[in-house]
Amino acid sequence: MTSEPVALSPLLKQHFGFSSFRPLQEEIIRDALAGKDVFALLPTGGGKSLCFQLPALARPGLTVVVSPLIALMKDQVDALQASGIAATFLNSSLPPGEGGRRLRGLHNGEFPLLYVAPERLMLSGFLEDLQRWKVNLLAVDEAHCISEWGHDFRPEYRQLSTLRGLLPQVPMMALTATATERVRTDIVRQLHLRDPACYVASFNRPNLNYSVQPKSGSYEQTLEFIRSRPRESGIVYCQSRKGAESLAARLVADNIKAAPYHAGMDGADRGRNQEKFLRDEVSVICATIAFGMGINKPNVRFVIHYDLPKNIEGYYQETGRAGRDGLPSECLLLFSPGDVVKQRQFLTEKPPAERRIAEEQLAQMVHYAEDAGCRRASLLDYFGEDFPHDTCGACDNCLQPRSTYDGTLAAQKFLSCIYRIRERSRFGVGMGHLIEVLTGADTEKIRKFGHTELSTYGIGKETSRAEWGAIGRELIRLGYARQDADRYNVLEITDAGRQLLRERKPVQLTRPMKTPEAKMPRAGAIACDEALFDQLRALRKSLADERGVPPYIIFSDVSLRQMARHYPQTDAEFRRISGVGDAKLREFGSLFLTEIAGYLSSNPRQIFAEESFSAPAPPSRGSKLTGTVLATWQLWEQGHSVEEIARQRDVVTTTIFGHLAACVGAGKNVDVRKFVTEEQEAEIAAALEAHPGPAMTPVHQALGGRYEFGILRLVLAARESRK
Repeated sequence: MTSEPVALSPLLKQHFGFSSFRPLQEEIIRDALAGKDVFALLPTGGGKSLCFQLPALARPGLTVVVSPLIALMKDQVDALQASGIAATFLNSSLPPGEGGRRLRGLHNGEFPLLYVAPERLMLSGFLEDLQRWKVNLLAVDEAHCISEWGHDFRPEYRQLSTLRGLLPQVPMMALTATATERVRTDIVRQLHLRDPACYVASFNRPNLNYSVQPKSGSYEQTLEFIRSRPRESGIVYCQSRKGAESLAARLVADNIKAAPYHAGMDGADRGRNQEKFLRDEVSVICATIAFGMGINKPNVRFVIHYDLPKNIEGYYQETGRAGRDGLPSECLLLFSPGDVVKQRQFLTEKPPAERRIAEEQLAQMVHYAEDAGCRRASLLDYFGEDFPHDTCGACDNCLQPRSTYDGTLAAQKFLSCIYRIRERSRFGVGMGHLIEVLTGADTEKIRKFGHTELSTYGIGKETSRAEWGAIGRELIRLGYARQDADRYNVLEITDAGRQLLRERKPVQLTRPMKTPEAKMPRAGAIACDEALFDQLRALRKSLADERGVPPYIIFSDVSLRQMARHYPQTDAEFRRISGVGDAKLREFGSLFLTEIAGYLSSNPRQIFAEESFSAPAPPSRGSKLTGTVLATWQLWEQGHSVEEIARQRDVVTTTIFGHLAACVGAGKNVDVRKFVTEEQEAEIAAALEAHPGPAMTPVHQALGGRYEFGILRLVLAARESRK
């Protein structure tokens, strides 16, 4: 492995057409070139592929990329070849004889990059070939597939754990876009990474706009959403195969270019529909979660979840397929409490241990859907990252905040009903039965257990069952009640709930979501000459069709918008466009320059303001805190410790530290001396200054792991509040 510093920027522009790296890319590449093992967690669209592609061009030898999907391999190899890079893949899709030809090329050192599936890689003959070739890097893409704790575990990935022993001198790189801290640790352990350099980028996707709407005619909501975006492509995720097919058929009947995609389809039909989507011949794919991992289409402008996802990790990854090019894109979730009931019915078939994990994951997903706080902050908090603003300016709750009301009486009725049922029957009940008692339902179970005689029977008749469900779920989110997943989601009162009843403490609840009457504001894209952009899109499509590749292989929407904004006239001007490297300048430069010149011969140039697209800047920090944070603050004010609050609210201490940090940002006083000495705070402050940015992992590592993440975030918030 070479330790000489390599000039990376010229390679970046020459081969990929970019003038600068994205966050962490250069550091990851330099560690890989130095022969270190690397773990890299970069969000979808964060540029993971470049982290192993550029090292392959910076030195002789072979980089082997383990990839789980055939479509992903072909897609990336097509893109590399369009940029003049000799890359290849080996998988079952190749016609007879073609695999042998590519193997001969590998023996002759013709390729710096090879993509291969884990099953093919682990064949004994292939491993012998690897030991003969000059392999200088093994990159494991979608590395979360190796962990049983991940949302997309694949047993075939477990075989990769033997690679370290078979190729002990070859450095390894593990890459993923979605992994909790537990999954990250498992990946490092399973792959036997040696003292890896670990890079965790921010999970924040500032160009994505998140919104949740209550279902009220889900098909009509979806159709209206798509029709209002006639030139844009998107993905609609459905829970079932039948649902995906039915939705696609209805959209086609309403003149939307749509197609289904799910694992139950014939392989040829599935592949054909995917190809049409990639080539912009179909604008909407109606899919199950079988669709998407590794799909590199950068101009997906929206993702709709027609049904409730099973967990936040899956939801985050699926929404991440929108806006990979960095341009503004939208993520809409249609939510109904009925979806929660359906999901829970499926979970009853799982073994108890699996069911408990799945129940917890589903509860977190419902919490996200119903929470009145910032969607972005909620997502980042799940992955252990703090969003240092009260509002993001790019989600429904921040753009159109929901009102609150005095829910003290409702909370008392709900919690008292839990208490009275357990007092009389010596057992607890689930949400459905509790609501039936509150609303005075006359059912066989209620009569059988004598619940008509309870003082709380019928005291909530003035409130609908759906409203009581929303109230109950919010009280759970606020930590006043909990559901025991090990006992069929029986409701229990927490210590905080008992205190609320004893002291008759006031409770603020949130009004339920309503379907918005007006369209939400949408962030703007790169301002450009839209008529010229359309002409350049048509040219890109014809060139892509001639070559049998998706249009984005030729140029991304970002590149076309920059062309339609700056009107390049010469090769030098064209080369300044993002995504134009040497190979693309040679092959496509004259064609696009001619198209632009022809347009200008009959159309005037438009003048645009200097600034191009940038993500909406979060507003300055204010005093508004969400209900769940205020619930933590109330317990803190009463003198409870972080550990006690976490126990009462049934969350981890990191979440409580995050709430306290938010309180500090809102002007409330939290004494950090309860957690660190003055000397320790100074040590943490020095590490924070040395590793600026939202991610705490580099700070945590620099301090040798001596301080938990929550304390680091709290110290950061305290120091910022003093500025």
